[in-house]
Amino acid sequence: VQLQASGGGLVQPGGSLRLSCVASGRTFSSYGMGWFRQAPGKEREFVATISWKGGSTMSDSVKGRFTISRDNAKNMVYLQMNSLKPEDTAVYYCARARSSYGDRSASSYHYWGQGTQVTVSS
Repeated sequence: VQLQASGGGLVQPGGSLRLSCVASGRTFSSYGMGWFRQAPGKEREFVATISWKGGSTMSDSVKGRFTISRDNAKNMVYLQMNSLKPEDTAVYYCARARSSYGDRSASSYHYWGQGTQVTVSS
């Protein structure tokens, strides 16, 4: 299984970005997917997860600003990020869960993408 994240870039505070992640393999729809991020000098942190059925959980720091979604026909998972803040600056990683449901722990994910840089700055 390979995951390819894209869509990062430089955006001003208050702006929006949509991250995309495409997964290889035929069983994408059976697995939970997640987004994590890692800022310089900090540990990787949970951002969002979506189950195989589409149920989602967001971290408190992004709740109300970010939305996770998936398109099983395209093997894609998305992270819509609105009202971006400088503290959202990080490398964002998509990941495939070990089961139909992911959670907030990185250990529940088996496969990881290469990451895409998001920089929020004026």
